Formats: sequence, structure tokens, C-alpha cells
Amino acid sequence: MPAYMIIVAKIADREAFIDGYGKAAAALVSKYGGRYRLRAPGALALEGAFGEGASVVMSEWPDKAAALAFWNSPEYAEVKKLRDGIAECQVLLVEGELSGA
Repeated sequence: MPAYMIIVAKIADREAFIDGYGKAAAALVSKYGGRYRLRAPGALALEGAFGEGASVVMSEWPDKAAALAFWNSPEYAEVKKLRDGIAECQVLLVEGELSGA
């Protein structure tokens, strides 16, 4: 069953985030079998305290194990450091089929 990683990120320095973390993470997402379904800035928070103006990223994975292999890899541990001090993130992982898919 496919799995989806959903990230809501408040980014303080968008250019540094994209040029550093964004590029490096994208290479690993592909390497570990994931693909991006959505990458968009400027979220409108309708409820809750986190997310106003945030960027939202959703990646699709063959299954939860593939997503966790990416997330827990030593390579991603190094890439993740590139967002320190420039982004606050919430990350969710959920299994399921997309409606209408």
C-alpha cells in the first residue's frame, strides 16, 4: 500500500532552504523510490496554530517501509542538518490510497 509523507514547513530563509536542503533532499527522495506529489508555498491555515504561510510538501512512496528507509538513512540524517536554523517542520507519514486514484 502506498505511503505519503506530508511536510508543513515554516521557512525563515527560503533561498537557503531550497538551494541547500531542498536540492539534497530531492535527490534522496528519488534514490529511495519516492516522488513528489505536491510542493507549494503560501499555505492558508484554516484551523490550528501551525501552518499560516508555510510551505507544504507531499511525497509518495511505494510503502511505509520505503519512506522510513529514506527517513532513517544516514544520508538523510546529514541532509536534514541543512535545514537547521532556517526551517521549522512538522512531518507526517500515512499509508493509504489517494481518493480517485
